[in-house]
Amino acid sequence: MSVKLKPLHQQVLVITGATSGIGLATARQAAKAGARLVLAARSANDLETVARELGGHVATVVADVADPVAVAHIADTARSHFGGFDTWVNNAGVGMWGKIEQGNLADFKRLYDTNLWGVVNGSLEAIKFLKQHGGALINLGSVASDVAIPFQGMYASSKHAIKGFTDALRIELGQDKAPVSVTLIKPAAINTPFPAHARNYLPEQPTLPPPVYAPEEVGSAILHAASHPVRDIYVGGGGKMMSVMNKYAPGTVDWLASKTSAQQQVHPGTRARHPEGSLQRPTAPHLKARGDYEGHTLKTYYTPASLHPVVAGLVAATTLGASLALWMGRDKTPKPAEDGQAPGRVPLQPSV
Repeated sequence: MSVKLKPLHQQVLVITGATSGIGLATARQAAKAGARLVLAARSANDLETVARELGGHVATVVADVADPVAVAHIADTARSHFGGFDTWVNNAGVGMWGKIEQGNLADFKRLYDTNLWGVVNGSLEAIKFLKQHGGALINLGSVASDVAIPFQGMYASSKHAIKGFTDALRIELGQDKAPVSVTLIKPAAINTPFPAHARNYLPEQPTLPPPVYAPEEVGSAILHAASHPVRDIYVGGGGKMMSVMNKYAPGTVDWLASKTSAQQQVHPGTRARHPEGSLQRPTAPHLKARGDYEGHTLKTYYTPASLHPVVAGLVAATTLGASLALWMGRDKTPKPAEDGQAPGRVPLQPSV
């Protein structure tokens, strides 16, 4: 069965983890596009603040995605306020910095409860409605779904699990001919408050390994997937390059990571602040889409080109054609004519 998705201004979007980072950036962009929103997060105060900022048609739900009962309440809220939903975005996630052997099982399980089981809970709840009415399910993976990242080993393993779950669910929905588009978003490092909210076992403050992209780039990819059926979206050419390298030269990637990861993921000379982060509970107001990354935050040109290959091809062809025309028409040293006149000039004739 072909999947037909509505334009954004006609949609109701459910977004989990909506008060910080990618979730907040996506909610802002969706509201600007005219979509109605059902926003979920763990903090009632943060949700109220975001709802006031966005105005318009916004419903909020206090929910921990690790709890399937709370996730069911998100769907109930969408039905009671708007009659249902068209797109469900499983965005909520938590992070962890430190070597695997520095961690503890209680923290590992909590990370999986949010990152993996939150996606499972949200997906299973979403497809109950979407299989009947059609729409999009969008899960937030990561370049870490393809590439292991030292010092973020448990986080990367949870993102690998999300990829496996999402791919299998997509196949099964296809077998059922369900009118549901299933997309996995794979961002590279994104400048959000993610490091500040992560559980940190390191003595220094954690930071993101470059290249680092803006959260609005991920929001644009999510909203594209909400209105255009697409299987996977890499956000950031750097992330796509890492995935390709890991596929064809995994040993080289392992060697590079062992040499560079330590210095790329910590602020030298700093001391860790709030090492507990927001893993177990929301400990501080979020309400920021962008983080405090000190390097340059990039705009991705790869992602729009991958989503609009025809337009990208036309632009490339036009650019190539213009370049060739300039090269072919560039000034060349003229050759003297045989009659001694400048080339292209008609010789003077004597008057009769």
